[in-house]
Amino acid sequence: MRKKVSCHVITYNQKNYIAQCIEGILMQQVNFSFEIIIGDDNSTDGTRDILQKYAEKFPEIIKLNLRQVRGTGIPGKENFVTTLAMCTGEYISLCDGDDYWTDPLKLQKQVDFLEKNSDYVLCFHQVNILQPNGSIHEDFITIVPDEHETFKDLALSGNYIHTPSVVFRNIIQPLPFEFEYAPIGDYFIYMILAQHGKLKYLKETMAVYRYGVGVYSGAKTLQNIKSNLKLFTLLLSYHTDEEIKKIIWTRQQRAAGVLEDFLKGEEKVLFITKNQWKRIFKKIKKSVG
Repeated sequence: MRKKVSCHVITYNQKNYIAQCIEGILMQQVNFSFEIIIGDDNSTDGTRDILQKYAEKFPEIIKLNLRQVRGTGIPGKENFVTTLAMCTGEYISLCDGDDYWTDPLKLQKQVDFLEKNSDYVLCFHQVNILQPNGSIHEDFITIVPDEHETFKDLALSGNYIHTPSVVFRNIIQPLPFEFEYAPIGDYFIYMILAQHGKLKYLKETMAVYRYGVGVYSGAKTLQNIKSNLKLFTLLLSYHTDEEIKKIIWTRQQRAAGVLEDFLKGEEKVLFITKNQWKRIFKKIKKSVG
């Protein structure tokens, strides 16, 4: 019998985190059936052993996609796609193997909303951020803009949705070929979904996103610029709505300008989206009281 929700999890060499991720899903208190579909991208650190033990303990709930060769191209993309193809539920939730859920009613709340509101296609919520030192904070990465429910809002503001907070209607399979090459896969999926309905934001903190602090470098900046340009090119290829295409085109040209400045030697130029500006202004406002 078809499950109400397929919980999509992907992992690679996350033996220290994957159990907490799985336990956060298993603790869900729901009045419907759900399954956990876990894709392992040929981990070599013992992650797979942990997965197999959970699958043996919960054979009716957990299904594994144990890949024998790590995907080529964009890291994790083949693992994501092949695992998604195994998700047959009416709804799909997302949670990467190093993140975890904290509210046992998370799935019930999100599914209840989507069941009662057919004009919405995706539901997301607030998350806390776990720093590498073990401290947990309110979300300092993303600010959800006031206007956030529509396709246009998502196109204008960029990605304001954390992956472990997402539940969406299972209506986008198979994925378009452009997704295979998208360097920012979660945003691309949300942009596909937003064509079919609105996005609901629940102002409840029900998951934790694990934040890895990296060292800023010119190479990292160049990679970010290239990723944005590639993403916008693929979105332009996929979407047909003229208003959305104009928005994406404008963002692509902005990214191209940043690349030009970078190549001229402006190594500290950052590509700043509308959503990132809001985060900056919020921090400034707090600092001045």
